[in-house]
Amino acid sequence: MNTPTAGPGNWNDRLKKNSIRLGYWTAAWVGTLAIAAFGPKFIWDYNHYISVLALIVNLAMGAGWILANKQNLRDMDGLQQKIQLEATALALGVGIVAGLSYELLEDVHLIGFQPEISHLVIVMSLSYAIGLFTGNRRYQ
Repeated sequence: MNTPTAGPGNWNDRLKKNSIRLGYWTAAWVGTLAIAAFGPKFIWDYNHYISVLALIVNLAMGAGWILANKQNLRDMDGLQQKIQLEATALALGVGIVAGLSYELLEDVHLIGFQPEISHLVIVMSLSYAIGLFTGNRRYQ
């Protein structure tokens, strides 16, 4: 666990830089995801080579996003790391339980449509946001 370094602003400056870097990686990943998702239909008429390339670029941007997030977490103080850990654990737990139950609903014919991963991403994102909100309020 890192602790703030001596000197005014060093630690806050590093956190700010990490947050900006994480924002850029997030935008790059989301942008390449959109290109990989919509490009085949609207830009390159389902060309397999271009689609594979778009997916590889998206995976690379995703790896960069993961590493930027890891660096951001590493440079947080202990309390912020604890809040992030608890929010992430909540999102993971909700994602696994809700995702498997959601899939099961379709398997046993309780819903008449195919479960979509986007629904699960929304549920996980909301549970993560709730975890961050409650964690920050709890430790104020």
